[in-house]
Amino acid sequence: MKPILEIKKISKMYRLGVINSTTLSDDIKRFWFKIRGKEDPLLKIGEENNRLQEGGKYVWALEDINLDINEGEVVGIIGKNGAGKSTLLKLLSKVTRPTKGKIISKGKTASLLEVGTGFHQELTGRENIFLNGAILGMTKKEISSKIEDIIDFSGCKRYIDTPVKRYSSGMFVRLAFAVAAYLEPDILIVDEVLAVGDAEFQKKAIGKMKDISQKGGRTVLFVSHNMTSIKALCSRAVLLENGKLTKDGSPDEVINYYLNTSTKISYKKSWQLEKRPSNNDFLISSVWLSNNKKNKITSINVDESFLVNIDFEVIKNNTKVGLNVILYDSNQNIISSSINNHEKNFYNQKHSTGFYNSHCKIPGLLFNAGIYFISVYMFGANFSNAKMIEYVLKIEIEDGVIVRGDYHGNYDGVLRPMLEWETKLI
Repeated sequence: MKPILEIKKISKMYRLGVINSTTLSDDIKRFWFKIRGKEDPLLKIGEENNRLQEGGKYVWALEDINLDINEGEVVGIIGKNGAGKSTLLKLLSKVTRPTKGKIISKGKTASLLEVGTGFHQELTGRENIFLNGAILGMTKKEISSKIEDIIDFSGCKRYIDTPVKRYSSGMFVRLAFAVAAYLEPDILIVDEVLAVGDAEFQKKAIGKMKDISQKGGRTVLFVSHNMTSIKALCSRAVLLENGKLTKDGSPDEVINYYLNTSTKISYKKSWQLEKRPSNNDFLISSVWLSNNKKNKITSINVDESFLVNIDFEVIKNNTKVGLNVILYDSNQNIISSSINNHEKNFYNQKHSTGFYNSHCKIPGLLFNAGIYFISVYMFGANFSNAKMIEYVLKIEIEDGVIVRGDYHGNYDGVLRPMLEWETKLI
């Protein structure tokens, strides 16, 4: 049986700057080469899509991607920002065309790429449901038979006859996902937009995508930075790096490779002012690791404690600042979680506007040697406006001769505490 989606040597090149993909002189040159039967000259000058390096005007957002996807597969697409994930989904959704290569699709495709994609701002939610159904080739009768399920799932019943330009981003995503899921496409393409929804909706959306693939036999392509969602939902994962496909396999295998080899050990993660993680009341400017003397570190001995430091700015007076530090082992299993409600006077504490540093102390003689990942969870009063910053830091805990003594073998497990022992004659 042939795959439902065949991606053959797909490449996409963009021209940097304010001008579109090519200039008039570029177009004339390409036309002249074409009528002479020669290869497009611009295909030879594109550079790797590395945002950290300066270079020429042309970059390959994707380069020579080969991928076959079978019916009923749920494929997670992971990689850093700028790796080419969204570009690939736009090509598969026919939003843009590849520079070279071809895509063979054997079914109706529904896409959920960005908030508002495929919706007409002046139409109501109900009218947009019928519009999207028509685009997918469904009759008015078919759409009418599913419309109540779509509205119920979206949770937007009260606003369904209101123009969608008045919807919040969360309502937009709820309705768009409900339309894409219930109108039964053969291939459902979902970008990072689910991150806009609240925790309850994300849970519903993940459950619905499982039903679509397992019970409906439909294919799902899912881009996310949330590795927990990728593991929970996907049967397969692929990794993109600088526009190239570097790994294809089981979610566990690909995620482990990505986090352990693609992520550099870093003692600090900071954000530019306009990109700081925010929950509307306070913003995190940096997260960094240090020893007890506040010296920045990338590794620590097993017998030494270390600090997870969080620098943040409060932008509204009387703000409740909730922080949670989550530690994972090298296989991304959660092994520890600590909320700052253990801090003295937490429940009576409210912050005025200004800049703050908060830290969580991880004691020594607790964890085994190895690589550990750290996520930070921020929230307001009563766990409102929550936001997860996943795998923001990575630390290596190293063995120490003082603790190990003369033993040179491996210690099993994630934890290795120095528990008290006592022996008595009985």
